[in-house]
Amino acid sequence: MQVDDIIKKITRGTTEIISVENLAKKLEKSRKTGKPLCIKAGFDPTAPDIHLGHCVLLKKLRQFQDLGHTVFFLIGDFTAQIGDPTGRDQTRPKMDRRQIVANAKTYQTQVFKILDGKKTKVVFNSSWLSKLNAQDILSLSARCSVAQMLARADFKKRFEQQKEISLLEFIYPLLQGYDSVHLKADVELGGSDQKFNLLMGRQLQETFGQEPQVVMMTPLLEGTDGVNKMSKSLGNYIGIQEDPKEIFGKVMSISDALMYRYYELLTNLDLEEIKKLHPKEAKLRLAEEIVGQFYKKPEAKAAREHFERTFSQRQIPEEDIVTHRFDPKRGEQLPDILVAARIASSKNEARRLINQGAVTCGTLKIDEHWVLQEGTLKIGKRRFLKLISAS
Repeated sequence: MQVDDIIKKITRGTTEIISVENLAKKLEKSRKTGKPLCIKAGFDPTAPDIHLGHCVLLKKLRQFQDLGHTVFFLIGDFTAQIGDPTGRDQTRPKMDRRQIVANAKTYQTQVFKILDGKKTKVVFNSSWLSKLNAQDILSLSARCSVAQMLARADFKKRFEQQKEISLLEFIYPLLQGYDSVHLKADVELGGSDQKFNLLMGRQLQETFGQEPQVVMMTPLLEGTDGVNKMSKSLGNYIGIQEDPKEIFGKVMSISDALMYRYYELLTNLDLEEIKKLHPKEAKLRLAEEIVGQFYKKPEAKAAREHFERTFSQRQIPEEDIVTHRFDPKRGEQLPDILVAARIASSKNEARRLINQGAVTCGTLKIDEHWVLQEGTLKIGKRRFLKLISAS
């Protein structure tokens, strides 16, 4: 494949590249020398689950792997203790080390649903950052000015609003940039909100006498609400470890306009060909394609058949109804039942579902004080809970 063709392929779905010319030069040099490029992307393990929003970046990494290059999947276990200040209007609470370690383990079990394990090097930045002494940190901080830091949009806004900015937060971009120095990264990928941190990597590499990395930025994927960035805290996410039928149904719930964005950022399919399809068929194909990225093809096909049977024909397959027996004498309330039936992972999540009007009995939206009775509840668009009295 010619370099121009490679550039066209790997730049699809990116928002900005600094710079395309340098990327072409690095690719050409790699071809001539036979030495793979070092492709870096950092992930702070601040939450245990990977969703489709993360996959935009992961799929771009996989494209580089398919071209023969080496991906460094960097888990920012050290920097997570500081907390990335990007987009925040207040100082971030320090994360617990045990939670960081637990989240990092889940990352490692999930990313290989997308990345090629043989071409991936999983690294933890604590292995080098924890070895920096006070003199190293002082030397690093001398390579960036306070004026540069305050020019950053989120810091500037907080400074003007007289909101607190800790010196520790100034250190975060420097440490992320030093990761690139340590790994001698040729290319670093990150979300469009990470531009300041990514450029810091280039700046520090130059001061350390290295060739600056190419920066590739990908857009932030909107969640199922079509408005906000995909986030577990907002409840608009699609997790890659969710049940195939759940993933399929969530993809089918997005708008037609957002569907084509998902096609562009999450698949390699020809957009012009997709746009020739009827929107409903296009969305069914998208949902099956996305499920197929994390599960085997028969499971993706079964998820589609389940959706068409359940929602196109308005049937509720008996095998998909969770049954729970309740005892009226026990004083249970609906949030307790949803947790016990594993519909919700916690009472807080159960209450959130109820307060959002996601739990219905027939045409009635019910609240958490609903008196338990026999019948079938519908939770959201795809889950059903059959209640049976034990008395």
